[in-house]
Amino acid sequence: MYAPSMEMLHGQIAAIYLFDVAEAIDLPAAASVISSSVRAKFAPKPATPAYVRYQQPPLLFDGAGVDVPSIDGFRVGVKVFDYGIISLRLTREFHGRWADLADASDHLVENEALERQAEQACRTVANRLRPAITDARPGTLTEDYLVFAINELSRPHSADELVEHHGDVIASVLRGERNQLSRQERDEILRHRISYLANDLVIPTWNAAFVYDTPAGADAALEIIEFANSQLLQFRYYDELLDNALASIYANVQKEAHWYDAFLGRHYARAARQVHALFIDVNELTDRTENALKIVGDVYAARLFSLVGARLDLDRWKMNVSEKLKTLDDIYRFSVEHLGMVRGEVLEMTIVGILIFELVLILMGIME
Repeated sequence: MYAPSMEMLHGQIAAIYLFDVAEAIDLPAAASVISSSVRAKFAPKPATPAYVRYQQPPLLFDGAGVDVPSIDGFRVGVKVFDYGIISLRLTREFHGRWADLADASDHLVENEALERQAEQACRTVANRLRPAITDARPGTLTEDYLVFAINELSRPHSADELVEHHGDVIASVLRGERNQLSRQERDEILRHRISYLANDLVIPTWNAAFVYDTPAGADAALEIIEFANSQLLQFRYYDELLDNALASIYANVQKEAHWYDAFLGRHYARAARQVHALFIDVNELTDRTENALKIVGDVYAARLFSLVGARLDLDRWKMNVSEKLKTLDDIYRFSVEHLGMVRGEVLEMTIVGILIFELVLILMGIME
């Protein structure tokens, strides 16, 4: 008789910790520092054209290359993106029952001790890569994500059977919740899923994902999930950068200027230059981030990335940045218009002054 609770699972658990450490990282320079590193290749699940690839392939190396071979029983892998993000992928084999998977989730979800160790390991990596780092961040934004990847079951399932027989425990694993979830919450978690074949499955949430696939298929899904989180981290940084910049610009524009600055329009000229430079920098950075991975010709990879991005609310962060860039553009136009008005007034006053001066000279008989 089939007993779902006694079913054995085999796969791996991956805890991904991403850190935004710098404006940019020179990957060739980083490769010269870490001799054991290689360039990452995106390996999609189905056979795809050669143009599904990273624009600037990230750098990959084992944690042992920087004296961090393991953390709390997890093997450490490091991925370095050229747009300043270091990703630590902590992995360990899993072999057990569904209840054991729930126990692992309960231990790992919001595990502060593991987060602290990962952060310390990131500092170690960043120190080693210091010669390749441009404009290190004063503070560090982070993202973390758990992936429970099951490659084998003692009784093979189709994706639909897996959701039907084990949907309750999968939902609990993804929430890190030991108490039984409501039917509404369970259904909300499980309805956001995707399959390529009848016997594979990916269910992402905002902080964790369940993957049922071959090792190669699971690695492809993990790659997309990791990349989506790196984009989220970058747009969170841009959002914070623009918030701080807009607050500073508003304060400077509203601040009472010295009379000579106001007279010559320097106040608005400085604001225009500051806004224009920031606008160009952020636009360039966002373009580089969004084009880092070309997913063209692979419908499944594109759909999976879209689903993961939706669960991470990536579009909302992109929209926030886009709206703030539009605000910057409005401020720039306002500053330029005001500068033009001030300079026009100065020119008019200069002409009037010259005419008055000439009139005075005529009245004094100096000029005819």
